[in-house]
Amino acid sequence: MPPVQFEFFLASALEKVFPAVRPARMDDGARLSVWRGTRASVQLVYRAQLNGNAFSDVRFDIIVSGSPCQPSIRKVEYEPVELPAYDTADDLYLRYEPGLYPDILQPMAAPIVNPRNDQYRSVWLTWDIPEDAAPGLYDVTITAKARSFDQLTPNSKPQKVEGVDDLIFTCGLKLNVCRAQLPEQKLIHTEWFHSDCLCSYYGVEAMSEEYWRITENFIRTATHHGINMILTPIFTPPLDTAVGAERPTIQLVEVGAKDGEFCFDFTRLERWLALCRKHNVKYLEIPHFFTQWGAKATPKIVATIDGREHKLFGWDISATSPMYRAFLEALIPQLRVKLAEQGYDQEHVYYHVSDEPHLDQLDDYNAARNMILDLLDGCPIIDALSNLEFYQQGVVEHPVPSNNRVQPFIDAKVPDLWTYYCCGQGNLVPNRFLAMPSARNRIMGVLMYMNDIVGFLQWGYNFYYSRHSGYPIDPYRTADGEMTWPAGDPFIVYPGKNGEPVDSLRAEVQYDGFVDMRALQLLEDLCGREAAEAVVRTGTDEAMTFHAYPRDAEYLLNLRERVADAIDAAL
Repeated sequence: MPPVQFEFFLASALEKVFPAVRPARMDDGARLSVWRGTRASVQLVYRAQLNGNAFSDVRFDIIVSGSPCQPSIRKVEYEPVELPAYDTADDLYLRYEPGLYPDILQPMAAPIVNPRNDQYRSVWLTWDIPEDAAPGLYDVTITAKARSFDQLTPNSKPQKVEGVDDLIFTCGLKLNVCRAQLPEQKLIHTEWFHSDCLCSYYGVEAMSEEYWRITENFIRTATHHGINMILTPIFTPPLDTAVGAERPTIQLVEVGAKDGEFCFDFTRLERWLALCRKHNVKYLEIPHFFTQWGAKATPKIVATIDGREHKLFGWDISATSPMYRAFLEALIPQLRVKLAEQGYDQEHVYYHVSDEPHLDQLDDYNAARNMILDLLDGCPIIDALSNLEFYQQGVVEHPVPSNNRVQPFIDAKVPDLWTYYCCGQGNLVPNRFLAMPSARNRIMGVLMYMNDIVGFLQWGYNFYYSRHSGYPIDPYRTADGEMTWPAGDPFIVYPGKNGEPVDSLRAEVQYDGFVDMRALQLLEDLCGREAAEAVVRTGTDEAMTFHAYPRDAEYLLNLRERVADAIDAAL
């Protein structure tokens, strides 16, 4: 038996490759459809099997040929997970034990891998298909070629092994670049952007030049993954903050006082908006005007008066304070004018009252809402909540129910309906926790199409704090906010070196789901709604609700090909 054996094979982007579990293998020559201006991903899985006490020091170059563009190649690294799921979780997770979970897509200095003994590992290959790429079926070959090999045994010198230098492994797929151009993303997609977390992690001062450089990097990566609405901190967002505590100040609108009146400097806000325009952010989201879980108090807002900073509002000021109303009367009209001047009219700016009010807080929520309603006439106001009564009583015109509570809103035919998920959506419904199968992440796009969802919200694009923002955490050490949320809930991007974000495989899988949604919308435009739904329902008897849908990766992979063929046939 040879001293070392190697294997290389392809797996879909819907596989999570754990060291001790052999992932499902893609058929050699399998077709993968993609539209120009979008991207496609696969994984190259590899493993070494060492016999005896040998240690492999082989390096394989990864070489890709035959594709319309060269792919990015990133190493799939593992994230430590202490809390994979709550005790109430269903039986549809990959596993429930603490351990190392694949998630981090680490950029590589060079596309070279070193297989580990008896461990499956993978690299993530992504083709960003240019808008002007020639449509057609590309025979793509992925080659792993050994560049050097030494066998090391205890108390011995390196020994050359005959013939190993010539090892070459090849895998292939057919990359189908479709003829059609997908429509622009219609879904409004926001993941709450926490720039104070960037300051804390990188040790930079808010509004410094380093702050702006790093913030731009993270906005750019957000839009690359289909996020087209950015939470814009005109004042420090009152989110996940313990009563009486506060988060670091992030306030784009500088507040002052002159002749007994509030005055505002929008210079920082203008710089933020310039970044948003540069990176094609279509919508803005203004932070909640009142505190979370009940709308009892005002957010943290600071002002500079006589050269000194003063905290004007916070937990000690009631939501219905006359002074706060006077402040809002001064701020909101000027803010709306400034946003419109900068290219964001009232149809592209969304506002909030308070996050996740409960039914027993309806009266307090309504009182807070009445503080701003006349000032935001004609503007969309959205809030995450779970009780249909808020909508039925006219308190919330644009509710954002969680995907496990959205069905009553669908049945009530609420127009322009949004949905969200967070830590509480761990039973039956889609989500993107690290311990969940990737298919449970990607199916969200199909289900939003089938249920006419127009907006999607998630609270953690880059939340790098513990619960209630108690202290900063290291996202490479904990993905659960220190045993608070199922791992993966607080963030979908990692802070990399030099202020550069590092993608997660969950972000790439989620992006694929939203491309599925765009493709189905194009198919509907070409063939009608009934035909598009028929393609979705092929191969499944599920109801296609947020609780009942196909659970397997194969369904989604086949659906992509069916949709691509149906669109091409209709052109």
